[in-house]
Amino acid sequence: MYYTRLIVECDSEFIEILIAEVAETGFDTFQETTNGFEAFAEQDQYDRDLLEDIQKRYSQLDPLRFEFSRIEKENWNEQWEKSFEPVIVEDKCIVRAEFHKIDKDYPYEIIITPKMSFGTGHHATTWLMLKLQMETDHAGKRVMDAGCGTCILSIMAEKRGASFTDAFDIDEWSTVNGKENFENNSCSKIRLRQGTVRTLAFDENFDIILANINKNILLDEMEEYSTHLRKTGTLLLSGFYTTDVQDLVKRAEEFNLKFERQIEKDGWCAMVLSKI
Repeated sequence: MYYTRLIVECDSEFIEILIAEVAETGFDTFQETTNGFEAFAEQDQYDRDLLEDIQKRYSQLDPLRFEFSRIEKENWNEQWEKSFEPVIVEDKCIVRAEFHKIDKDYPYEIIITPKMSFGTGHHATTWLMLKLQMETDHAGKRVMDAGCGTCILSIMAEKRGASFTDAFDIDEWSTVNGKENFENNSCSKIRLRQGTVRTLAFDENFDIILANINKNILLDEMEEYSTHLRKTGTLLLSGFYTTDVQDLVKRAEEFNLKFERQIEKDGWCAMVLSKI
């Protein structure tokens, strides 16, 4: 069997939205790369016209490049396993696939099969969020994971001692993949739903809210994060550049969220805010 591989080169800010768009054309497996992402579809089982329409609608983006190739399924699987290397965060956490062999123990081990979801630890923003989580007390806390992707942050929350994590994502495939991932990590305190912070109902407020999305969504949903965060609660944000920090801090202050600190990696940033 052959697969069609689509290589998309784009700015990292648009990876998530373009993956969602391309998924509507029939591509069903995605893998982020350093310059964008790769998408796979069985043979020619995708809508060429719809894909061309996507290219036209996003033609103003720079860079934006679509490249097609045909590969054998066996070769693709082998190449995926070779390219998906384990990720180490601060020598305290390892994020790996089931097929990886490791030669040492880490305080935290997370097994992820990303499929069509986001969050393998390879992107700087996920790495930064995991680092902040390891520095944040989760013991007995209620956690929200907004835009959970693979559920990697929810899994870390439970490993850090969270009593309950409410994880959700707008994309259906994330709810499927996330469930597989938290089951593979023997997690039992995660509720996974499809939706957004505005469309879902929450029984109680949260001690910690995690949101690794992108600047525009974070700005748009800041009020909701504050509404659902308990007083003195902690908000961990990432998915933006260091140059975006002031815009986010200004927006956060409108809703009684106080900037505490930020950390950076490869031009990307994550920040800690508290509810006052």
